[in-house]
Amino acid sequence: MKKWFLMSLLTFAALGMTACGNNGETSTSSSTDSTTTAAVTDEPLTIGILPAESAIPIILAQEEGYFSDQGLNVAIKSFTSPNDRNVAIQAGELQGTISDVMTEATFKQNGIDMTVTSDILEDFKILASPNSGITDISGLADKKVTLVPNFILEYIMDQFAEEENFSYEIVDIASFSARSEALLSDQVDGAVYTEPQASMLAAQGAIVLGSSKEAGIKGGTLQFMTDIVNDRPQDIQAFYTAYNQAIDYMNDHSAKDYADILADYQFPDAMSTYLDSQTDTYPYAQAVPQDQFADIIAWTKDKGQIDQSYTYDELVNVDFLTDK
Repeated sequence: MKKWFLMSLLTFAALGMTACGNNGETSTSSSTDSTTTAAVTDEPLTIGILPAESAIPIILAQEEGYFSDQGLNVAIKSFTSPNDRNVAIQAGELQGTISDVMTEATFKQNGIDMTVTSDILEDFKILASPNSGITDISGLADKKVTLVPNFILEYIMDQFAEEENFSYEIVDIASFSARSEALLSDQVDGAVYTEPQASMLAAQGAIVLGSSKEAGIKGGTLQFMTDIVNDRPQDIQAFYTAYNQAIDYMNDHSAKDYADILADYQFPDAMSTYLDSQTDTYPYAQAVPQDQFADIIAWTKDKGQIDQSYTYDELVNVDFLTDK
């Protein structure tokens, strides 16, 4: 992917330890140049991932040794659904995870203190069933759309529906395979999926109607337990150094070069095909845009998932992001 995004580097002190970062326009700290002086700890950092594009830089940082080069002890725990991941968070099994803004806000309200530290690589597709006759997004007006409610999938579908001024009916099917079958057999009219699932379904006849990436919708996050962010900032900084090395690797290699690694994490061949079809440069980890954050918080409150409007500063820390 050939588009670079700029981050900035700043510092902050926490419990006598200094970590580096930069706030750009979204950080609440002043911008300075510094390097981390505290040593990376040997404490484990267990990261929850879902089978999607967002997980790939974390997987490559682990498998290519970038985490270990930083002295960081990372374990990756894979989940097949957001609900299973949330159970693991509630059980204290994860120090960090791939998630989204609405989940972070819901965690906060329920006493689970996490902090968003960056966005993720993400592209969610709106799909129509093969024999629906629907060829554009407005064709889903008053139709049945299957998605996982209360997460980023519903928010994205709502954004497209609002833009085209229509309503739709949510069909909540828990199983990925059952949702896919419902779409492909025309039991529902539409669905929302991330990659590589979207490309897999398109290859089987589903019709792509829209892309969150093309629409500029971003709400996915990387987030860590707040005590980890506060007490081990050097570990989070090391995590992002390795993460961005993995982004460099993705930009320098065809996905076919690491297809075997993705297969070990149960990614289908469609993932490599999708990645190699991209024409832009993969960006380093970036801040979740403040306007997008505010819109998602308002949406989450309107849905009744939270009863207060959290501010950016309450839930987000972008001190660990760096220039590309």
